[in-house]
Amino acid sequence: MATGPHMTLVYDYVPDILERRAPHREAHLAWIAEWIGTGAMLMAGATGDPPTGALFVFADVGEAEVARFADGDPYRAAGLVTAHRIAPWTVVASA
Repeated sequence: MATGPHMTLVYDYVPDILERRAPHREAHLAWIAEWIGTGAMLMAGATGDPPTGALFVFADVGEAEVARFADGDPYRAAGLVTAHRIAPWTVVASA
């Protein structure tokens, strides 16, 4: 992974995400794949076991682009995300 400035997006999920996500999961994963395909998003995944949220890492894009991803995410539209945060992340080391 390249070092440098990145943006992160952190989601907090509803407590019953596993029961409620099924109807929206395919569209959510397709939305992620679209952003990965453009190179704007570097990685994404759920956090916690069972999931309590998610972390998305974007390439050097602006906060407005990250907000555009979040605004278009089917999980947010379905009310599965209770809160989200966008923050810059400066990577100083990676494998």
